[in-house]
Amino acid sequence: MPYNKKSFSKASIIVVLIGDSGVGKTSLMNQFFNRKFTEQYKATIGSDFLSKEILVDDYVVTIQVWDTAGQERFQSLGVAFYRGADCCVLCFDVNDSKSFESLDNWRDEFLIQAAPQDPENFPFVVIGNKIDVEESKRMVSQKRAMAWCQSKGGIPFFETSAKEATKVEEAFQAIAKIAVEQEKEYELYK
Repeated sequence: MPYNKKSFSKASIIVVLIGDSGVGKTSLMNQFFNRKFTEQYKATIGSDFLSKEILVDDYVVTIQVWDTAGQERFQSLGVAFYRGADCCVLCFDVNDSKSFESLDNWRDEFLIQAAPQDPENFPFVVIGNKIDVEESKRMVSQKRAMAWCQSKGGIPFFETSAKEATKVEEAFQAIAKIAVEQEKEYELYK
């Protein structure tokens, strides 16, 4: 449904997707922005970004999502994009326990490289992707992932399937809402 942009406040946010190679960061981004999924795997070299306007509460939000390389040899390129981010999305594959166990390292590295003003309250979101794969191959339970998120201060958690578009839209709407809330709070205390 079209909306009258003049009747809404505007916000602009930058979101960074990080996580191990092959967890589906690019597929999540393509599903959210283009409503497309491809089976072909092509590693991201450095980073890529897309942006679009979405409606979040009473804000027209321009959301810019940066997809960073998960491969070790390209990680130094991604850190340049960490600074200025309004939200960081930690991604893992529910069928790959190593990708889940890497979340601590990804989170710590982001906080070091991005150097946010308030690291204790910087907004993170966790996405466990590839829930479309048969249950018997699943390596990381929802309960385990939620426990990890709770241990880090209650990070919001979403399980998605970029392939089947399961909860991708909901996750990015929540990410935008969290980032906008953080921006509003920051503006109040400026």
